[in-house]
Amino acid sequence: MTSVAVWGYALAAAAFGLFGVYLAAAWRGQGAGGRLLLAVGVSALWCVANAAMISGLAFAGAAAVLLAVARDAAWLAFVVGLIHQIDGSRRAWPARVAIAVIALRLLTALMTVLDLSWPIDPQRALIFLHLVAAVYALVLVEQLYRLLPSASRWGLKPFCLAMAASAVFDLYLYADAFLFGAIDRDIWSIRGLAHALVLPLIAISASRVPGWAIRLSVSREMVFHSTALAASGLYLLLVAAAGYYVRYFGGDWGRALQVTLFFAALLLLGVVAVSGTQRARLRVWLNKHLFPYRYDYRIEWLKFTRALSTHGDHQDLGQTTIRALADLVESSGGGLWLDDGQGRFVMRARLNMGESSIEESADGPLCRFLADEGWVFNLEEYRMRPKTYGELTPPRWLSELDDGWLVVPLTAGETLIGFVVLLAPRTPVDINWEVLDLLKSAQRQAASYLARMQAAEALIEARKFDAFNRMSAFVVHDLKNLVAQMSLMLKNAERHKDNPEFQADMLETVAHVEQKMRDLMQQLQKKTAIERDRQVDLGQLLERIRKQRAHLQPAVSVRVEAPAIQVRANAERLERVVGHIVQNALDATGDDGMVTACLRRLDETQALIEVRDTGCGMSPEFMRDQLFRPFQTTKASGMGIGVFEARQYVRELGGDIRVESTPGVGTTMQLTLPTQPRPDADAVALAHSDSEP
Repeated sequence: MTSVAVWGYALAAAAFGLFGVYLAAAWRGQGAGGRLLLAVGVSALWCVANAAMISGLAFAGAAAVLLAVARDAAWLAFVVGLIHQIDGSRRAWPARVAIAVIALRLLTALMTVLDLSWPIDPQRALIFLHLVAAVYALVLVEQLYRLLPSASRWGLKPFCLAMAASAVFDLYLYADAFLFGAIDRDIWSIRGLAHALVLPLIAISASRVPGWAIRLSVSREMVFHSTALAASGLYLLLVAAAGYYVRYFGGDWGRALQVTLFFAALLLLGVVAVSGTQRARLRVWLNKHLFPYRYDYRIEWLKFTRALSTHGDHQDLGQTTIRALADLVESSGGGLWLDDGQGRFVMRARLNMGESSIEESADGPLCRFLADEGWVFNLEEYRMRPKTYGELTPPRWLSELDDGWLVVPLTAGETLIGFVVLLAPRTPVDINWEVLDLLKSAQRQAASYLARMQAAEALIEARKFDAFNRMSAFVVHDLKNLVAQMSLMLKNAERHKDNPEFQADMLETVAHVEQKMRDLMQQLQKKTAIERDRQVDLGQLLERIRKQRAHLQPAVSVRVEAPAIQVRANAERLERVVGHIVQNALDATGDDGMVTACLRRLDETQALIEVRDTGCGMSPEFMRDQLFRPFQTTKASGMGIGVFEARQYVRELGGDIRVESTPGVGTTMQLTLPTQPRPDADAVALAHSDSEP
């Protein structure tokens, strides 16, 4: 038993020491926490002294006797201090009696340690005073618990149980010793462990009572897994005992029955371990009995935010929202209804719930109640106390919904964007103020995510319409140019219809217009692939543009200073862009004016197309604020996208456009183009061609 006693007190010393270190780190320097820290520290020293005494170290016996008095004095002082805080003005006797008991114990301990003569046996007197101290400790615990208000008993109940258990153990030990004249060494050897076993109860009270000024925080996950592991171990011990009993009394069938029992027990343990319902019940029980609040708000908020942040598309966010809200209250699933923009709420996502085509009107009683009050609607509470929700009458489909439980509104700002119907929980959950406050905070966070998702989808849709409208504008712009060519041809036909050369030009123009319109339709219908980039000869491009406008006045003059200059581009689009700039110059210049297109090489990697006219010119304000903006034009029949498209495409090719203009004098447009393809030219051209009208 000596080794058992040494190890027992050593383990108890370690437990008290670790708990004392934790208390010292968590103590905020005030309140009853200091007295508790003192009592735990003295208890650790007392356990060390007892272990040393059993091991035969010198002076350890005297230290153990004196520290036993100090330990009891510290714990009695702590309990008396709690009583004094509650009812100190009317109850002075607990402190006086405690001082008297400790003084007598200290005197007797000194007589024993110093081996002084005494009329009575000091050892027997010391045992008797230990017995008195244990009884008085029970009296103090009873007084403390009886004086506690009902609302405060929840916090101090574990501490009172711990002190009562320790006092009862000492009462049994010293009552036995007083009756038989000697301490039972078997009982005494485990005294340290017995006192250490009550530390978890003291820790629970320390975390529950704010007045102790100790900020203890125990991980709920650690408590959950530790409890589950301890319960599993106890279960396996019971199964082992039952197996031994079956094998011992089972006769010839004993071994087979034992194996069958073990297999069935392990199978049952596995079923319980993976059961969401059983885990939920254990969590609820632990949160209810071991923690001051049901939730660890920091952990719950981080988990909730992380869940909302790891979604994919809108459907995934809907299911994630349901799951995140359901996990807060151990619900098995639910459904999400969102506003469709037409004054109706329709199901957009579900989790462990059947598909539903039910629509709830935004003007209905349920939605008005959720929008006006912002309450969580509890179907179970409504069935028991309908007056709690005023004049609200839930829709029939909700009342008849299987396992319907809670309706959680989703409000973004002051707007109801939807609601979540949660199904019945896996285990009974008390919906109190704490649960409701957490759900309200969580639903606002979820609603903000859903609102941003809806806004993003609306923006994407708006951009699609914008792209379609822009494509339509480009198409109309091209059609306008083609119509202008046809109109001019018809106008000239009145005078030159009998001219064979005019007839040939007319047929060529009609064929060109027909091919352009066919290409345009094929691109819109996506029946053929858009032409990819290729090498384009700029001199030939300018010549084609001149020929297409040969019938216009003034005549376009083309000057190629450096032949065989090529760029990599979409030939049709580049021709359209340069042709538009030339056409703008013609439109701005009178019949007696001049329009010149000049091509030259700037250096080995750049070419310059310069279109100069002697037209009306543009003001600096117009060039700065409107020239390159879409849908801005000075022409009555213009659309204002030609120059915008020109600069956009030239910049895609790696070039740029510069403009010089003087009102009444004329305009010069300079297009700088790279003669060598950029490293990403193919990728840019392919991306643009996929979106090109």
